[in-house]
Amino acid sequence: MVNKIVSSATEALQDVPDGATVMIGGFGGAGQPAYLIEALIDHGASQLTIINNNAGNGETGLAALLKARRVRKIICSFPRQTDSHIFDGLYRAGEIELELVPQGNLAERIRAAGAGIGAFFTPTGYGTELARGKETRTIAGRHYVLEYPLHADFALIAAETADRWGNLTYRKTARNFGPIMAMAATVSVAQVKSVVELGAIDPEVVVTPSIFVDRVVQIGPLAAMGQGA
Repeated sequence: MVNKIVSSATEALQDVPDGATVMIGGFGGAGQPAYLIEALIDHGASQLTIINNNAGNGETGLAALLKARRVRKIICSFPRQTDSHIFDGLYRAGEIELELVPQGNLAERIRAAGAGIGAFFTPTGYGTELARGKETRTIAGRHYVLEYPLHADFALIAAETADRWGNLTYRKTARNFGPIMAMAATVSVAQVKSVVELGAIDPEVVVTPSIFVDRVVQIGPLAAMGQGA
């Protein structure tokens, strides 16, 4: 019997090694898998490369992971907000590496990894510092930059509902990077608010099919309130 429900986030993340590349879903607080991030901090893996839309807010969630000095490099679109002081301090001190990627390119690079696309040309970034050292091409009179997929060892995402097979639904804007990250990682772990019987989710509303999900952790109501979804 296929059952991807695991008893705890600790169990779900026990095999994350030092130096792993980890995708973390969310757009700011919306859809951020805060419960899984806390478990990753407790786990102790270090020298991580994190792929996320931003670089943490305040001192919780992703920012707490940075504060714990577990991240060697972050690949993101928005590293600076008014409350990104943890990242700011680390970056100014030379303690973290940043790869800045325009948001559309970030999403497409992740999607390309999941779709098996070897590379793609995009006009975004052409003629800027972000294109330095990259292959360029003119297609139909327009300039493009070659970008490569972003793969990960693990993807940590937050969803609304799952069944034991790992089919997922999301709530509103929490459905941002989660679906494509689940496709692009070797191991995808989802924290969900509820687990329902197999067949209870209408196939027409499944956003992430079970084939892209490896482990599911059901979180309590208090934890769910904190995931911003």
